[in-house]
Amino acid sequence: MQTPAPFEYERATSVEGVIASLQRLGSEARVIAGGHSLLPMMKLRLANPEHLIDINDLEPELGYIRELADEIRIGALTRHAALMESATLAEHFPAFRDAEAVIADPVVRNRGTIGGSLCQADAAEDLSAVCTALGAQVVIRNAEGERVVGMDDFHIGPYMTAVGDGDLLTEVRLSLRPGGGSAHEKVERRAGDWAIAAATAAVWIDGGTITDAGIALSAVGPTTVHLPRATELLRGATPSDELFAQAGEIAAADCSPVSDSRGPADYKRHLAGVLTERALRRASARALKQEA
Repeated sequence: MQTPAPFEYERATSVEGVIASLQRLGSEARVIAGGHSLLPMMKLRLANPEHLIDINDLEPELGYIRELADEIRIGALTRHAALMESATLAEHFPAFRDAEAVIADPVVRNRGTIGGSLCQADAAEDLSAVCTALGAQVVIRNAEGERVVGMDDFHIGPYMTAVGDGDLLTEVRLSLRPGGGSAHEKVERRAGDWAIAAATAAVWIDGGTITDAGIALSAVGPTTVHLPRATELLRGATPSDELFAQAGEIAAADCSPVSDSRGPADYKRHLAGVLTERALRRASARALKQEA
């Protein structure tokens, strides 16, 4: 039987209390919410925290989706199910609903959180690609205050993020801009599985011209793959199948998949290009209000 190493358990009653405990306990403490990534790793002894701080009672404080005048704010404890059911996110950032529809199963979606997904920093995880393509920023709090970090600086290595000892990710922020559309495409071995490859694309179109874009890939690199060359190609261009095919070729060239039980590297590289092209077509159709 797989069992975790012994640990101390604490149930948090406030964000300030969590931060105080994290500061006091240092690197031996981990925050737990849904636990669907952390607990399996603990059972395999791949993670051995000496202290677990349960933040589920903080859902009234950290579980929300709020639309402001110029941005949408998502609390770190917002469940996958809430993200999928949110009419606000479906209207402004439909890639969230695309991704949530293919993440795991209802049990995981009812318990897992956006904060946990981002902090796990698994290269095959879907929401990291969605947030990266959309240009999201995350709010990280500690005893000294809070800082806002863009997704380009959030992932610093496999299973490593800008959230350090004593830090707590509290919020995700997404800027609202006119003319936007987004989409997430994924290929998996079976429903709810980790991706063989996945791509998220976001575009902002004004007067028939792409004014800005974002593309990110899952499962084809050691971390979520950012694609600056492809987005630079798109900026200032007119949406077309030829343009999106070029972006797909760049995506295939700029990722670094490895062969494993989910498939050979060449197959994953091919998927990265195809899925990027598909996601761009859907994102553009949504931005232009032309989706069938």
